[in-house]
Amino acid sequence: MKVKPADRTNNVQEYYFSQKLTQIDMMRREGADIINLGIGSPDQPPSENTIKSLIKEAKKPTSHGYQSYTGIPALRKAFAEWYKKYFHVELNPDNEILPLMGSKEGIMHISMAFVNSGDEVLVPDPGYPTYSSVTNLVGGIVRKYDLNEKRGWLPELEALEQSDLSRVKLMWVNYPHMPTGTKGSMVLFEKLVAFSQKHVILLCNDNPYSFILNKEYHSLLAVDGAKETALELNSLSKSQNMAGWRIGMVAGHSGYIKEILKVKSNMDSGMFLPMQMAAIEALNNHESWYDTVNAVYSKRRKIVEEIMVLLGCNYDKSQVGLFLWGRIPEEVPNCEIYIEEILNKSHVFITPGFIFGKNGERYLRISLCANEKRLTEAKERLTFNSY
Repeated sequence: MKVKPADRTNNVQEYYFSQKLTQIDMMRREGADIINLGIGSPDQPPSENTIKSLIKEAKKPTSHGYQSYTGIPALRKAFAEWYKKYFHVELNPDNEILPLMGSKEGIMHISMAFVNSGDEVLVPDPGYPTYSSVTNLVGGIVRKYDLNEKRGWLPELEALEQSDLSRVKLMWVNYPHMPTGTKGSMVLFEKLVAFSQKHVILLCNDNPYSFILNKEYHSLLAVDGAKETALELNSLSKSQNMAGWRIGMVAGHSGYIKEILKVKSNMDSGMFLPMQMAAIEALNNHESWYDTVNAVYSKRRKIVEEIMVLLGCNYDKSQVGLFLWGRIPEEVPNCEIYIEEILNKSHVFITPGFIFGKNGERYLRISLCANEKRLTEAKERLTFNSY
């Protein structure tokens, strides 16, 4: 290249799944039938009313112009009602909710709005890789905090308080947790809010998995005083089967939302109106709709548990969310090599835990986003190849 890229690109690598999907695509072009159990992209459709709303609104000639950076009032109101119904959290739709083009966008916006060069950001290990990559892109310093199986994949706040926290600006948490499937709880959230208030740290909970194989809906913002020091991201990607639609939100104190909007309004020109109208329909899905979706995931989960047993992995049956997280057998020397061997030999792709941090090196993650037929076929292939 004749033009040198910005120095910030030296701090990040291409996203693991971007690279892996390219490899899988090449294998398929060469004739391999790859069963992808890696990525959590829901394969069930949104509700019928959601799709009908999109079509209806898209046919209107007035629906195709630029939209408000803050989303239409009816969408913010629908998010507020959704939070009140399921999380028992009161949000002012006028200034405490900001619709986003997916919560992944929100991770960038929040980081750009609050993290200065040299500020430290607490990131869970294991955890969603984007927390670290975005921190690096904005010039922050990634400071990992350990989660481990012995402690139930919960943060050890007492240990963090024994360290110097003076440069920490932001802390990412994610419950229900990805990749481990650990549930959140109000006890945990109360401790986290107290910790963030004491040390003046902006606490951000990334909360897209609450509705998957889970009936215990918890929000960080339900804690008294949380809005003073916390934000919460949520998304329709997992809960409403709308991953490709890119619709999410961030909620919190109006002052924090105002700062995030400064960034967002310089990066997009508003969400397509028919998608906003469809999102309102999705947020108003009856509770039974979630039960129908989870009935499918429950059947798939049983097959994935059988795959875990077949692979000799230990796992916690209380996990929730779109994945199953398991510890690989001690006799397997290297998880990355093990996963690559499975892909090349059985044509089944499973996510290695190391991509989520060093504490994930002895684990793997299997997605529930494949139908029962494909999951059963994956199990048969792995049985045939004697793992």
